[in-house]
Amino acid sequence: MSKALPPLNWFRAFEAAARHLSFTAAAEEIGMTQSAVSQQIKSLEVRLGVPLFERKPRSLALTDHGRRLLPQVDAALETLSAATGAFFTDQPARLLTVSASVSVLQWVIAPLLPRFRAEHPDLSLRFISAIWPDEFSRTLADIEIRFGSRKQAAPKAVPLGSNKLIALKPKNVAVPFEEMPLIDAIGISGGWPAWGKATGSPVQSPSIFVDSYGAALDLAVQGNGACLVNELLSRHPLQHGLIARVSDVLIDAKEGYFLSCNSDTEDARTFTGWLTGVAAGKTA
Repeated sequence: MSKALPPLNWFRAFEAAARHLSFTAAAEEIGMTQSAVSQQIKSLEVRLGVPLFERKPRSLALTDHGRRLLPQVDAALETLSAATGAFFTDQPARLLTVSASVSVLQWVIAPLLPRFRAEHPDLSLRFISAIWPDEFSRTLADIEIRFGSRKQAAPKAVPLGSNKLIALKPKNVAVPFEEMPLIDAIGISGGWPAWGKATGSPVQSPSIFVDSYGAALDLAVQGNGACLVNELLSRHPLQHGLIARVSDVLIDAKEGYFLSCNSDTEDARTFTGWLTGVAAGKTA
């Protein structure tokens, strides 16, 4: 088995010192102490079994071994730099990352986002969609909009909208509600049985199952049946005639949407304030 390669930092220290012919200048460039650079180069020399520098009282000089190694190390570092550079595209100066429930992103943020963008044209937004609370732990976002119970929400999160559920049906469909397929969002407490009890209306068993309120609403808008979703999601499609109410009855749910701001910046506060206003019905 071949010997393990020396650590990359040793080669970085060697290349910088060889270019500057100074351990001190190399240390300043790569953010290390002069003694650390000297020690790493000494370790590389021990590993290779040859001296790489002639250490003079006031200067450094490359040995023949150092001159032979330098072009190869320089080329290798350039290759690594080019390979990793492809993953780092130019980032805008003002970028806000929002990790959001896909349902809120689709039915609350997206319809009103053009107005926000018009008012804040210099702010770039990156949205990361998720459904279940555990998915948010995989990302680091400035703002999070989670769906779940109060217990599942982030410690400092605040409710976004209400946890009321509304029953909706396709617009301009001749089939009576009692005969419509029911769409059920799995993993949600209560659901159609609770709605039937609250309204005194018998309901059939759901025949279409989805993993989010947003998907249920989308299917209902497309004429696939009636859905029971968080009231916050219903506002835009109701206002624009995309869907119709089954009744005026709203029922409580244990789950809802929660907003948390993880970044103490003006941009994060601006977006949070805007979205809070949207949820409160202050932005049409």
